[in-house]
Amino acid sequence: MRRKNTEQLGDVIRQFLQQSRLSKPLNEQRMLSAWPEVLGPNIQAYTSHISIKNKVLYVTITSSVLRHDLFLSREQIVESLNRHVGAEVINEIIFR
Repeated sequence: MRRKNTEQLGDVIRQFLQQSRLSKPLNEQRMLSAWPEVLGPNIQAYTSHISIKNKVLYVTITSSVLRHDLFLSREQIVESLNRHVGAEVINEIIFR
């Protein structure tokens, strides 16, 4: 017999994360781990450091040619990463 006041476990976890203010750091960590999945192992090989601060993703790329190519497609990368995580975690990328 099913009770009338039941909730799905995923909804309960999301509510807990929002109430305890853990959803933002969790989404940021998911974004950092999504970088190699979304952009692939070739670009990951040239990535030396990645961090997020104030909705800006900072990425250090060791190849200047690759850095320029990624700079030109940064808007699509932002959309892809946010879509992969399922939330708007970043709104800008700065390549160093």
